[in-house]
Amino acid sequence: MFFLSVGLAQEKKITPILLSNQQLVADEFINMDSFGYCYYIKGNVFYKQKDAELFQYKNLSLGKIKRVDLQNPLKIVLFYEGFNSVITLDNQLNETSSINFSKNKNNPIVTSAVGLASQNRLWVFNSLPMQLGLYDFTKQVFQPLSQPFQDPIEYYQTDYNQFYWVDSNRTVSFCDVFGKISTLGKIPEFDSAQIISTDVVIYQSGNQLYCHSFKENKSSPINLDEKIVEKFRIKDQFLIIFTNNEISTYQISLP
Repeated sequence: MFFLSVGLAQEKKITPILLSNQQLVADEFINMDSFGYCYYIKGNVFYKQKDAELFQYKNLSLGKIKRVDLQNPLKIVLFYEGFNSVITLDNQLNETSSINFSKNKNNPIVTSAVGLASQNRLWVFNSLPMQLGLYDFTKQVFQPLSQPFQDPIEYYQTDYNQFYWVDSNRTVSFCDVFGKISTLGKIPEFDSAQIISTDVVIYQSGNQLYCHSFKENKSSPINLDEKIVEKFRIKDQFLIIFTNNEISTYQISLP
């Protein structure tokens, strides 16, 4: 009993510091950028807003916006999975390019995952052969990088040089632009997640957030005042929570 009580008393908890709250009426909060612009979707219209400044992009003919990639504010990527298409936008949400993967001349692609990669390319997961690859904007060519995946992708995220994913066994892996695949470990059951580094992932289970270390294979709860968490984002040591039409910004220190 003594050892048990000591173990519980020493359980590591992370307590972020609340910095601000702001109102946001949206169907889906996407993220905030380093300049304070908020990106969100309402009525399947994509918005960028800061104070009284508001931009919007609407393309209802392509159906629902499945995913938004904000790595580069000058080249925002909208993924319309239902129409197997990608739209890129500039920083004022003007359309700069349109890709319909079904019309790819060399090899039709049915994509279920898209993200911006380096050197004018996109990460693309082709769900027909279950292969990950890179799509070149200029050449309009898909280059496979991996062997067919054995397990479905439950979650993914990208940066310029890596494609991260969690499979149906909750195994976390990543592939670089040269096709090298590495496995980081497993995480507990989750509703949503964000991979912070090759050692840390933040995940949500119910209304509780956890910080999981692959090295220690251990999860630590993140203490929040929020009772309902609809969406969360980690950016530059800030934790952004969207709930009940309000954005709460916290400062957070992660391992």
